[in-house]
Amino acid sequence: MEVHDYLRILQARWKIVAVTTVVAVLAALGASLLTTPQYEAKTRLFVSTSSGASVQEIYQGNLFSQQRVTSYTELLEGTTLAQRTLEKLGLGEMSAVDLAGKVTASSTPDTVLIDTAVTDESPERARDLANALSDEFVVMARELETPEDGGPPTARVVVEQYAATPSAPVTPKTTRNVALGLAVGVLLGIALAVLRDRLDNTIKDRNAVEELAGTGVVGVIPLDKARQEEPAIVFADANSGDAEAYREMRTNLQFLEVDNPPRAIVITSSLPGEGKTTTAVNLALVLAEAGHSVVLVEADLRRPRVTKYLGTLGDAGLSNVLAHTAALEDVLQPTRFDGMWVLAAGGLPPNPSELLGSAHAREVVEDLRSRFDYVIIDAPPLLPVTDAAILTNIADGALLIARYGKTTREQFARAVGNLRAVNAPVLGTILALTPTKGRGTAYEYRYYYSSDKDGAAPAAAQTSTPATQRVGAPAPTAPAAQPAAQAQTTASAPVEGPARPQNGQHHVEPPATQAHPAPSNDAYHYRAAEQFPPAPQPASERYGSEPYQAPQAYSAAEPLSRPVVHAPRRPVNDSGSESGEER
Repeated sequence: MEVHDYLRILQARWKIVAVTTVVAVLAALGASLLTTPQYEAKTRLFVSTSSGASVQEIYQGNLFSQQRVTSYTELLEGTTLAQRTLEKLGLGEMSAVDLAGKVTASSTPDTVLIDTAVTDESPERARDLANALSDEFVVMARELETPEDGGPPTARVVVEQYAATPSAPVTPKTTRNVALGLAVGVLLGIALAVLRDRLDNTIKDRNAVEELAGTGVVGVIPLDKARQEEPAIVFADANSGDAEAYREMRTNLQFLEVDNPPRAIVITSSLPGEGKTTTAVNLALVLAEAGHSVVLVEADLRRPRVTKYLGTLGDAGLSNVLAHTAALEDVLQPTRFDGMWVLAAGGLPPNPSELLGSAHAREVVEDLRSRFDYVIIDAPPLLPVTDAAILTNIADGALLIARYGKTTREQFARAVGNLRAVNAPVLGTILALTPTKGRGTAYEYRYYYSSDKDGAAPAAAQTSTPATQRVGAPAPTAPAAQPAAQAQTTASAPVEGPARPQNGQHHVEPPATQAHPAPSNDAYHYRAAEQFPPAPQPASERYGSEPYQAPQAYSAAEPLSRPVVHAPRRPVNDSGSESGEER
């Protein structure tokens, strides 16, 4: 690993380093505060021998004293001297072993000086113990060095310096302990961050996605907490980072196959909770924003969520069409967004895989392809069930989603393998819920958009027309009451679906939403005038015998039916730090 790799790890996992450092500092501070203060009193002893008359005798006497110093340091720390000291002071509550553990004796090499230190909780008692210990050792050394015949002692010990009352404790050293805790915490935090990164096998960059899937990344969707409350983006007024990411994805889809761009696209993932439904909804919306007619198929017949996110009816839909209990025209529903229709899941069947793998399912997809410019299919995850692989075989291909920091490399590789095993084409991959590095990208989009709106506000006020009600406006509802004759006429009159755009225009205006009475309990047989407005006409009626022309996202030759804001494309953000919850 190089230096920039460590910097990337620290940037992504700085919380681990911060938490570890704080814990280490608090532990050091707590240990210091809980430790009982200890005071130290010191004395110094001088060891000498009898002086000789010659230089040789003086030299030998000095060597003898230095040898005695080594032995005396051992005696000073022994229990015999400790017992004699306690008896002199009359301290019966302390044992000789305890006092011996508090005594430290040391000497400087090539000298005859001995430094003695005694530690205790009380500064006065530490002083008294040190002085009494030194006095008793002087007596003890005289007794040991005096010959049995009563001659003069061969060596003598003198207390050169007595102990004074210590004013400050020697332990704990709070400042030193906190500094050591800080250093240890930083080093331990870095080690844990590197270890966590090495053991983390989740997908966090587009290079890993491309390596595992063998295809390019068509979109990187940043995390936006607003999608938790409102999954569908109103692109007419959207200038957030994720809205621009979907617009970039729309552009990339146009160049997957220039001559024959995919029109029936399956959106799936490895496991639930990786953002496939939210991505499918907003991909359909961003395509409709460009003027295409789009149908969003809720093909997750196990846990449907599209109708919940868009607020459409879900009583009848794809499962009823596949079971031959309803016609496709009866269950297609327009949404409040221009050019976007929804085919709900309908009732949850006991055999979803068999229904989706039937020949009738292929016919339904082909019928939808002939009616709409794009067919976006929200499929179940690949690893729990096989529905997505079946749907991909009857569509143009699949877009496989990997959630940043959640989808593991093994799970994503298995999902790709499930598609490859049935020869299902993988059109591309999407890296979803990537954390943003900072405020720069979102601020840039808001800055450009707000500048454009501020400059265009006076002109818009002067040229406003009723056509300004666009994406996001609620669909008109049926009147509360009307005369019987008028109601009968309205019920019997056929409701025409949205006509095919003429002269190259791409805008599709959905019809007004009808009032929907409760469905019958005996069977799923519905009439279009009572339940749902009819779907767009088949391609043979709208186009005649003209060959199909691939739809274009934008047209410079002829104006669109509503203005499209051309926002600056934001650079794809490959990494970052925040994880969020996804629908």
